[in-house]
Amino acid sequence: MKILIADDHRLVTEAVKTKLSEIEEGIEFCVAANADELMRIVSDDVDLAVVDLNMPGADGYSHIDELRRRHPSVPVIVLSGYEDPALMRGALERGALGFIPKAYSPDVMLSAVRLVLAGGVYVPPMMLSAVPPGVMAGSPGDVPPSAGAARLAGGSATLESLRSVLTERQVEVLQLLSQGKPNKLIGRSLGISEGTVKIHLAAIFRALNVRNRTEAVVAAQSLTEASAHS
Repeated sequence: MKILIADDHRLVTEAVKTKLSEIEEGIEFCVAANADELMRIVSDDVDLAVVDLNMPGADGYSHIDELRRRHPSVPVIVLSGYEDPALMRGALERGALGFIPKAYSPDVMLSAVRLVLAGGVYVPPMMLSAVPPGVMAGSPGDVPPSAGAARLAGGSATLESLRSVLTERQVEVLQLLSQGKPNKLIGRSLGISEGTVKIHLAAIFRALNVRNRTEAVVAAQSLTEASAHS
């Protein structure tokens, strides 16, 4: 596996390399300290590019756009010191498969990277929690068509209908969530880390079009009841 890390802070680069080395043995890392160097060393054989949003030579998302234009097959995760939901949304809309704030723990970063390498998209919980109050289940007119959210129109949706937007593991997490289990017990039941549970919950929040765990529990319980009577 070959991973490119683009960041102008060497301490950050070395810390990311150390943590991502846990994915598997023998990972080849290549490093870029500015936008020009990033464009010189990136290639189609890179399995993942972890790119700082604010690095020398970058103008907004220009380096992300150029990387995506030249090498559309390379998965890109944005790593940033910013925690602005608008910036997160902008990166994802440009084709990035994840946005990881540098304030997050190394374990969350590792879980997010594993999710992307497995074909998923990592959406930070804070981006999901920034959804305006009107954009809620039951307000279909406020939900953007691209959101892919399963709307709970009058409780008519069921767990089965969510399988088109959730993975099997996320459905399992949702079922345990509906039982009121905390993240640690959900992880123990499914044999996954608590960080991975949080990543799955973020995807579930997006699919249910809810903003937090409490709303997700209510929605999950409604779905479970609907499935039981279907």
